[in-house]
Amino acid sequence: MCHSGFSTLSPPPDTSLQEGMLTPSCSPCQVSRQGLAAVDPSPCRRAGPAASGMARWLPRSADLTRFCQKLNRVKTLEDDMMETSFNRCLSTIDLTLLGIGGMVGSGLYVLTGTVAKEIAGPAVIVSFIIAGFASLLAALCYAEFGARVPKTGSAYMFTYVSVGEIWAFLIGWNVLLEYMIGGAAVARAWSGYLDSIFNHKIKNFTETHVGAWQVPFLAHYPDFLAAAILLVATTFISFGAKVSSWLNHVFSAISMGVILFILVMGFILAQPKNWSAQVGGFAPYGLSGIMAGTATCFYAFVGFDVIAASSEEARNPQRAVPRAIAFSLGLATGAYILVSVVLTLMVPWHTLDPDSALADAFYRRGYAWAGFLVAAGSICAMNTVLLSNLFSLPRIVYAMAEDGLFFQVFSRVHPRTQVPVVGIVVFGLLMALLALVFDLEALVQFLSIGTLLAYTFVAASIIVLRFQQQKVDVPAPAAGSRPSPEPHEGPSASELKEYESFSDKLQLVDRDKSKEHREPGQLKAAFEPYLEFLSDFYPGEVVTVAVVTLMVSAICLCSILVFGNTHLHLPTWSYSLLLVLFSLGFLLSLLLIWAHEQQHGTQTFQIPLVPLSPALSIVLNIYLMLKLSYMTWLRFAVWLLLGLLVYFGYGIWHSKENLREPRPQRVSARYVVFPSGSLDERVQAVQPSSQPAAGLPDTDTDDCKR
Repeated sequence: MCHSGFSTLSPPPDTSLQEGMLTPSCSPCQVSRQGLAAVDPSPCRRAGPAASGMARWLPRSADLTRFCQKLNRVKTLEDDMMETSFNRCLSTIDLTLLGIGGMVGSGLYVLTGTVAKEIAGPAVIVSFIIAGFASLLAALCYAEFGARVPKTGSAYMFTYVSVGEIWAFLIGWNVLLEYMIGGAAVARAWSGYLDSIFNHKIKNFTETHVGAWQVPFLAHYPDFLAAAILLVATTFISFGAKVSSWLNHVFSAISMGVILFILVMGFILAQPKNWSAQVGGFAPYGLSGIMAGTATCFYAFVGFDVIAASSEEARNPQRAVPRAIAFSLGLATGAYILVSVVLTLMVPWHTLDPDSALADAFYRRGYAWAGFLVAAGSICAMNTVLLSNLFSLPRIVYAMAEDGLFFQVFSRVHPRTQVPVVGIVVFGLLMALLALVFDLEALVQFLSIGTLLAYTFVAASIIVLRFQQQKVDVPAPAAGSRPSPEPHEGPSASELKEYESFSDKLQLVDRDKSKEHREPGQLKAAFEPYLEFLSDFYPGEVVTVAVVTLMVSAICLCSILVFGNTHLHLPTWSYSLLLVLFSLGFLLSLLLIWAHEQQHGTQTFQIPLVPLSPALSIVLNIYLMLKLSYMTWLRFAVWLLLGLLVYFGYGIWHSKENLREPRPQRVSARYVVFPSGSLDERVQAVQPSSQPAAGLPDTDTDDCKR
């Protein structure tokens, strides 16, 4: 098949090509005088029926390319992103309280005692500081995305619009598990606190009349109370966003009042000797315990993700989402640090009760009434967490179903309440089942890895999106129409969206590189004399490769830091050498990204110091993920395999991006360069018609048929 971009000549009958290129029976339709032949592959047959039989079973390169493109296609956003089937009724205060409720109840009343006693000791304070800093980096990424893409879906949506479909599905799949585990874990903690108020009578009654289990990762007894509270919360969430927001306001106000009481009474009862060496010191588990505690403490900061997931119901998401994330994360981080100080100063850290640490601390200091008040207030705080999880989870499921990647039944919105009722009911029941059966500690460890993975991909998506050109939907030309040529002007970089032919793949070297205005993703003018070979790539290509290299370098670097001395037992020289090599790879990737132009002048919030801030978030998140136990990774791998089955069995076939893709045209060509031939180094802009290319004579092309 001849390509229309080159004018060619028919070869004489006795023309012979390079040995092994074509069989004698092949008749190339045209050969260029410049040494380039475009050969129709259909009449060319390689010798032997066995080879053709094998080729029939092997996938063609074009099919593999199309398959990879399907996996990495990005979501096309609507022109009016404020249009939605939800009710935009949430203000900045509503979103802020939603975020505080999602963070404070879970971390403050569940994990503080557990991490202090079993993982970090009083150094849990440092663990919360590091976790808060890492969460701040991730929160800024969420704030930029939530303002630019005010659609429900959170990390799933952010990954879909910038990285690719399969990665977005896997992130969404993990976020589903994150919210289900979060709700179930808090429901069990809610039940434990209520049981502690009644001197564990509920637990004793259940074990006596129902029985106890001795199975790993399962609870010692079925927690019917935890399942019941989840079903009640599911009912309230089904009434609509206004009802959910009003309930969240009430419970958040009570929770913040209880926190103030804990801080005042706690500092009055504080005993500095509880941090002394006699009771183990401030950091009894050392640096490794602090970092392991940091990974677990990430459970406390899931709440700001709730704000991003609710952006489609915000009145003014461009302003409300960044402000709500900043306010809620700042207040929650301060509360975690101060309450950790109070808790570890009131009683020795090794005597804490992991199930109800704060209430038990007041009981042991002789303030039974204060312990009762703390337990009651913590229950109100956990109600806000349950509301936040049940509020966000069905909306992420709705976003995936609306895009066709998940079952369509979950995309139905109730016409009166304007909420996805099917998703709320189904996942509320699943959450209740988890709370009924599973153990809290196993659930918390599993939750951390999903959160950290979502943070990592959102940070990488920020870099990719910031260095991408703005996508402009260009209407496809009508069938049979021909684009009108524009003489005297070559196509600009913004006009060249797709390159489908061999000659288009060659770089158009006559671009005007002296332009002052450069598109995002292009090499900065100051670096062109030193990195001129990078200017030949399409805008954004080098940045994408550099982001992948940066993440691989970060994984290798963190693996050496975590496992180099313990599991791998590397000698000092190899440990240091690998650290230097992977650090250089990380820094060079970072510098290569920085050497390209990025988007500027947007009207919404932008995270500062890109790509440095997202890169730091990526490194810290990967390091904390590697600190988790191998059983957590094993369960996570099983969950990922289940997600891949769902995606390849349903999502890839029902994706709505399939409807946007043009039907593939089965047009192919083979190009043969003769040994004596040479190709011009400068190839001018190729015309879509049969006009001659520069430097090649115009000839008859009637013998070639598409």
